[in-house]
Amino acid sequence: MPLTVKELIDAANAAVPRITPAVARELMAGGRALVVDVRDAPEVEKTGKIAGAVHVSRGMLEFRADPASPYHDVHFAKDRPVILYCASGGRAALAGKSLKDLGYHEVYNLGAFKEWAESGGAIDTPIESGM
Repeated sequence: MPLTVKELIDAANAAVPRITPAVARELMAGGRALVVDVRDAPEVEKTGKIAGAVHVSRGMLEFRADPASPYHDVHFAKDRPVILYCASGGRAALAGKSLKDLGYHEVYNLGAFKEWAESGGAIDTPIESGM
């Protein structure tokens, strides 16, 4: 039986713990956590991203995360905690479930970029137009 998007997100949320900005800061303080922004490029260009985060759009995540892929990003390692976020948490949940399926063990969903920004989290600001 086909699933709905809501059912897919519910299953992803069950597999990937949601964390608060405070918990994310604690994980990041250790220096091992990889923070990944899975929003689309125009979103990141408009708002910036969490300071130090790697931007990998949701559509490329599996290719960047799989060491066997020719598109593998060396930032991704299965023994490293991964914190994902997007605009509201849905794409981050789905991305987290995919990473779990790929063998990543410590994966977290931070949820919305806006929540991070409103909590006072550090942000790499967007590049101004024309630069």
